[in-house]
Amino acid sequence: MTDIKARPDTVRLQRISKAFWESAALMSAVELGVFTAVSQGANTIERVADAVDILPVNAERLLTALTAMELVERDEDTFSNAPDVERFLVEGQPGYAGPWMLFVKPRWDKWGRLTEHLRLKEEDQQILGMYDETFTVERAREYHEATYSIGMGAARRFHRQVDLSGWSKIMDLGGGSGCYCIVAARNNPRIRCEVLDLPPVVAVTTEFIQENDVADQVTATACDFTRDPLPTDADVAIMASNLPQYSREIISSVVQRVYDALPPGGEFHLIGEMIDPDGRGPLAPALWGLSEAVNHSTGLAHSTTDCTGYFESAGFTNISVNEFIPNTLTRVTGYK
Repeated sequence: MTDIKARPDTVRLQRISKAFWESAALMSAVELGVFTAVSQGANTIERVADAVDILPVNAERLLTALTAMELVERDEDTFSNAPDVERFLVEGQPGYAGPWMLFVKPRWDKWGRLTEHLRLKEEDQQILGMYDETFTVERAREYHEATYSIGMGAARRFHRQVDLSGWSKIMDLGGGSGCYCIVAARNNPRIRCEVLDLPPVVAVTTEFIQENDVADQVTATACDFTRDPLPTDADVAIMASNLPQYSREIISSVVQRVYDALPPGGEFHLIGEMIDPDGRGPLAPALWGLSEAVNHSTGLAHSTTDCTGYFESAGFTNISVNEFIPNTLTRVTGYK
């Protein structure tokens, strides 16, 4: 018999076109506290409806969708959270990341006008689209409350992978809520850290530093690290989760500036949303790059080859590419 190739259908395309429906279901469940209610014993449609104050029919609609999305598990008429949901989306848990899941919600309208943003002319782009003149302390606080909710986990992972016990000072470029420095200070009472970020962000960084009681080791300094002088007394530099916000030219310049500021033997860890050398993915870094069109910035998705090239051009040696969070973040490390 002759194999007949399956005829293409529209199922995959329709799924992608309606992906925002899934996002809406997840975000509403977080906003309503559905996952928290389920964790605390409201494990039926009626109990969820009562716990989060919605109609039973709407609880049924939502739980049916969440089950199909594998966010909750169903056993006849009772529900339980999937393991990742139980760990990250139940309020009160140490790893609660609800604010991060809701972080992109205000951008829905802008993404709905993506075609308009993609038609933007070069002269209308700006170096940091999101950090324009309207980026106030209040906006910085809202943004970094979201990044903090997930950034502490990433910081703990970094310090499990990288031993910085022999170093004296870290400079964190665009450190935001200061997670990498906060965890470093908790792990090593002798290390000092300096978070470099824009003035509205530094005000918020200072709040997180004080909240974590590490002000004797961690400071925050107003600095545009793309052009302002960098500290010359740090032997470790970290730049995490802001890579796609910048163009290739800017990142290349920043890597060179870091190299020039570090002492001999110093190390630089660039942690970012990098695509593979062949440009085929992963999807998450590719979408972060696309989001910069919505922000009207000059940023884009950088590849691991791009990043190792920046390090080589600057003069770093012993350069390595390390998976950090699968399909999301990669760490490139180099030594002076």
